[in-house]
Amino acid sequence: MAWFLYLLECSDGSIYTGIATDVQARFDKHLSGAGARYTRSRKPVRVLASFELADRSSASRAEYWVKRLAPSEKRTLAAGGRTLDSVVPLVELTSTIAEEANEGNGMP
Repeated sequence: MAWFLYLLECSDGSIYTGIATDVQARFDKHLSGAGARYTRSRKPVRVLASFELADRSSASRAEYWVKRLAPSEKRTLAAGGRTLDSVVPLVELTSTIAEEANEGNGMP
């Protein structure tokens, strides 16, 4: 099942980063006040971007690194001025590729 990393612009101009399998449903949950605590007080205005990832593990790793970006860097990422691959360290990407290759070969 595909997972998505998403960036939301909030009413105070901040950017919330999260992961979900259905970005629109998750956005609606944030709007209703049933989402993350952060978005309850800073109402989401719109989805800035979403990035499809292979699984929850990959989405969580990407979320970890994107949350550490400055707001301006998150906006650059959302606008396409930077790729998600440029945010996640190469070591993370290399180990994910190796794990996927090993899974295909029946290796643990």
